[in-house]
Amino acid sequence: MSDHNLKDDDYWRSKLTDEEFRICREKGTELPFSGKYVDTTEAGTYRCRCCNTPLFKSLAKFDAGCGWPSFFEPLEKGVITEEVDTSLGMVRTEIMCEACGCHLGHVFTDGPQPTGLRYCVNSASIQFEEEQNKS
Repeated sequence: MSDHNLKDDDYWRSKLTDEEFRICREKGTELPFSGKYVDTTEAGTYRCRCCNTPLFKSLAKFDAGCGWPSFFEPLEKGVITEEVDTSLGMVRTEIMCEACGCHLGHVFTDGPQPTGLRYCVNSASIQFEEEQNKS
């Protein structure tokens, strides 16, 4: 991981809202259907809230009905890192931004083809950059 992950809590608190800090740096979860990007359908790129790394393209977003933005694949290999999460009495796979360690959410194996994966992401962990019309 890059040096972004080595920043201390004071640094991240100065860059994020309290809710973003709770989710991105303390591995929290927003309530289902409460996030800003649950229903977003515009074309563009979803970037890490903390370090602005491009993580997902809108073409990979789908409505999983779970209450969080869901994607079937990251933008490219190496932008997402995974770790086993045994919190809440279950085994899940946590996903984080490789560049800065921002907690994004979890990945599950119940997604659509071509990958069969569902990257379930907190809206507070990402920011959307709408595609500019090329005219």
